[in-house]
Amino acid sequence: MKHPPFMLLGILILLAGLWAGLTRIGWPLPGLSLAMVHGPLMVSGFLGTLIGMERAVAFGRGWAYAAPLLASAGALLAAFGVPAPMPALLIVLASIVLVGVHAGFVVRQQSAAMMVMGVGAVLWWMGNTVWLSGQPVFEAVHWWMGFVALTVLGERFGLSRMMAPSLVSRGTFYLANALVLVGLATTLLAPGTGTRVLGAGLIVALVWILRYDIGRRTIRQPGLTRFVAVSLAAGGVWLGVAGVLLIVFGAVPAGPHYDAIVHAVFVGFVFSMIFGHAPIVLPLVMKVSVSFMPFLYVPLVLLHVSLLLRVIADLMISMHGRQWSGLLNTVAILLFFVAIASSAIRSARQPAKPA
Repeated sequence: MKHPPFMLLGILILLAGLWAGLTRIGWPLPGLSLAMVHGPLMVSGFLGTLIGMERAVAFGRGWAYAAPLLASAGALLAAFGVPAPMPALLIVLASIVLVGVHAGFVVRQQSAAMMVMGVGAVLWWMGNTVWLSGQPVFEAVHWWMGFVALTVLGERFGLSRMMAPSLVSRGTFYLANALVLVGLATTLLAPGTGTRVLGAGLIVALVWILRYDIGRRTIRQPGLTRFVAVSLAAGGVWLGVAGVLLIVFGAVPAGPHYDAIVHAVFVGFVFSMIFGHAPIVLPLVMKVSVSFMPFLYVPLVLLHVSLLLRVIADLMISMHGRQWSGLLNTVAILLFFVAIASSAIRSARQPAKPA
């Protein structure tokens, strides 16, 4: 079964989110003023649609598609300037559906990996609820960080089962998750302390990814397998960078340090994961063929180099540097998706091989 409408909606939301990001860092772009909904568009709109669709396809029940549908509808309303309560309400409902989907997975599989991903969905729900309540977006950001961290860690831990993880591996994995959750809970009473505990959790997550994830072995293999492993390792490094920045700067609500922390997670970590998994997930979700191309390393390298420049610019309080590096972040993301789309179109045009 193909699901192109959801993918198309996800791409439209991504474009709106990137547009909003460029206006937020000072590029004078025409059209709707989206700067204030950049975060919700990228995290709860684009990622919510993407993850919700992937989980719905894997779950195989019609009601599960309400998650990507509600997430994309809420994001589109936000993009067209509808006041926050309605878009946020739809996205809160999307996160509730996603929690239900993961609950179904836990009943089916009863695995630690699915439980962790389910907790990640709960964190998305909580962050969206904070946004719905009318609080500033930065109050929701740490919950969204927990959402993406636990979602990816849970998925990778599930894949690592074939390696028969050791007691130390499992202990490191659970410690990372525990620190993230304790840190988020602590932010409710002591934001500075809580964000620093969260940062420690992200650093431990980096240790687990580099030392115990299956990518440590598959990076020796050629082609797509190596590309996935390289993307995972590079993204994990940015998770650690974000952890260090959280420990150093604590709960910053805005400004260059906030920019560095947020984009280390949501650009460095998240988009590196998307780059690595898109050639695998898209054929499963959309039933299209995507061939691996060495060219995919170009946007991957550009993403990480431009993000490094952005973090340096943030630490040096260089608005001009942040503008240009942010533009290069956007170019890297667009270049990757253009390459993937070109591969899919080229594969679709090739005649089917005779049986």
